[in-house]
Amino acid sequence: MDTAIDVKGLKKSFGDTEVLKGVDFEVGRGEIFALLGENGAGKTTTVEILSTLRKQDGGIAIVNGFDVSSDPDQVRQSISLTGQFAAVDGILTGRENLILIAKLKSVADPAGVADGLLERFGLGGAADKRAGTYSGGMTRRLDIAMSLIGTPPVIFLDEPTTGLDPQGRLEVWKTIKELAGSGVTILLTTQYLEEAEQLADRIAILHGGKIIADGTLAELKKLFPPPKVEYIEKQPSLEDIFLAITSKKEGR
Repeated sequence: MDTAIDVKGLKKSFGDTEVLKGVDFEVGRGEIFALLGENGAGKTTTVEILSTLRKQDGGIAIVNGFDVSSDPDQVRQSISLTGQFAAVDGILTGRENLILIAKLKSVADPAGVADGLLERFGLGGAADKRAGTYSGGMTRRLDIAMSLIGTPPVIFLDEPTTGLDPQGRLEVWKTIKELAGSGVTILLTTQYLEEAEQLADRIAILHGGKIIADGTLAELKKLFPPPKVEYIEKQPSLEDIFLAITSKKEGR
């Protein structure tokens, strides 16, 4: 596997609370990798470390070939981060938001880049409307479009559909699939099991400060007991798998 993200033994504590207790996983280039876990599992902390916003207490994290501890500037030039809350300026129009970021990144032809992204994300008709008037799905699409300026090879999406209605969520899912189709590596954190099931090439379950399962959906299904055949064979959903694995680890 051509590895874009390599994490080994990642540790992080806040006071006496050990959040990450030795996290290990790899993400292939051009892959959608879902980091799945309940609230407080350490998903955002992991993303903050990988994007150089927070220092780890132990372990190694390599992003696009650069160590987050020794080469943070190179890592930042290789990535983009879309957090849980959209970073758009509601007073500016969609086009103005994009042009502003393009200028801050010293990208050639900011207006041309903005127009291209507006069309790519289906926002051309709302380009000159204030971003504060956008729906949740449109705001998220604009937020992701802003993160693509400068063509980063790795994108971190931290719970990108939190708070969106079903239509907005579907819009963002479509955008994420299109990004991965263009060769971008995406690490996606989510607490929505359906989201991981729909989007991810591979899924890691973060629980108790460690990765307790990692693989494709088909591989994770093999961890679930064989289905009972009565009248029909019921295949386990990702929710069934998640609950079974986490319960087993806690000795329930």
